[in-house]
Amino acid sequence: MKIIKLYTGTDQKSHFEEIEAHFTGGGIETTEIQNASAVTFRRAPVGHVIDWHPAPRRQYVVSLSGKWEIECSDGVRLFKAGDVMLAEDLTGQGHVSRVVGTEPHIFMTVPLK
Repeated sequence: MKIIKLYTGTDQKSHFEEIEAHFTGGGIETTEIQNASAVTFRRAPVGHVIDWHPAPRRQYVVSLSGKWEIECSDGVRLFKAGDVMLAEDLTGQGHVSRVVGTEPHIFMTVPLK
């Protein structure tokens, strides 16, 4: 499974990296367990923009419906239902979050310990 990691480079700018979550086991396969501290569901309205900011914490962001763009020094990526991002750009310039399309972006955040 593909996950897009957003991280701070040595240039203090945010960058994208595609990483792979590996499944193991038989029957229902699973990935490695990661310790999380909470889960929350959020809804951002159409047209909502959060200007340049670093991630508030290391967390997974799972898009459930709607679409948003994340802009960083590498360019812009579109995230839609089923896409997973690992936000780790905790310092530096950060990124821009922008809801696009005709419906709110509903997503789940899972802060990691």
